[in-house]
Amino acid sequence: MAKQKNGPKGVSALLYLRVSSLEQLKGVSLEAQEERLRAYCVMNGLQVAPGDVFREEGISASIPLHKRPNGAKLLERICQGSGHVIALKLDRLFRDAEDALRQTKAWDKAGVVLHLIDMGGASLSTASAMGRMLLTTMAGFAELERNLVAERTALSLAYMRQHRQVFNHAPYGFDVIGAALVENLTELAVVKLVRERRDDGWSLQMIASALNDDKVPTKLRKRWHARTVKNLIDTDIYDQASQ
Repeated sequence: MAKQKNGPKGVSALLYLRVSSLEQLKGVSLEAQEERLRAYCVMNGLQVAPGDVFREEGISASIPLHKRPNGAKLLERICQGSGHVIALKLDRLFRDAEDALRQTKAWDKAGVVLHLIDMGGASLSTASAMGRMLLTTMAGFAELERNLVAERTALSLAYMRQHRQVFNHAPYGFDVIGAALVENLTELAVVKLVRERRDDGWSLQMIASALNDDKVPTKLRKRWHARTVKNLIDTDIYDQASQ
């Protein structure tokens, strides 16, 4: 492996580890991540101070780095002085390609080197022009994969809604019996009223306020809001319901 250049702040390294709640259920371990990151640092002569390990447990990748509890601390620590950030993969740090490229560009200008140690059996470092080019390419492909997964999920959910199969919690207007969605006629009457009022020119907030004034319960026994009213109007599952 080619020797990595040091950042301007010396050879101190910051380790960043993250697992989502779903990954925890699947047995993905922060400890295993940390072990691999520390081994990489030993091989590359990078030192990790006791307070320079930043662990995110049960944090989704959809949350920007600066809004994560320890992500914000990582960025603050970088400003205090460290030449290297070590993570397992790109998706441990960033939510999408734009986020990754914007942040790594700022780090590159500051002389901070990003190391990703699990890139299909190899590692990647932004210390070189080739590493930065590969990072740009990988960020684009990672976002493409996320978008493809989102499309497949949307198609699957649309099919399940169309065939009234349970796909999450029961939507308003339906109850879950076994693996099927069964019409709740009381709630569907509310859906019909909401749509009629919208057709008559009521605003979403006016409809929500009227439902709250009449003490019409939501599915979760909370208050109505313009957003929840809009869902009743826009969701196509009601189009073929018995109203």
